[in-house]
Amino acid sequence: MLALSVSTFQELVRLKIAPQPRKLSGRRVGWLVRELEEWAESRPVSDLSPPPNTGAKKPRGSRQPVSPDDQTSA
Repeated sequence: MLALSVSTFQELVRLKIAPQPRKLSGRRVGWLVRELEEWAESRPVSDLSPPPNTGAKKPRGSRQPVSPDDQTSA
């Protein structure tokens, strides 16, 4: 919903710039979608353009290809 890192959003909450969380249980909090939408809509419109799409493929995890020499037969 938001293009912010977790730490950035947590800082905005601490500074009382972003909506405050609601207590869901002893150790869990959450936010009302309505409040997040209202907060996002209240933010000023940016004059920055989105970054260009480089066309680069995103990495797909850290799996290494297995060579036939590494495989053992059962």
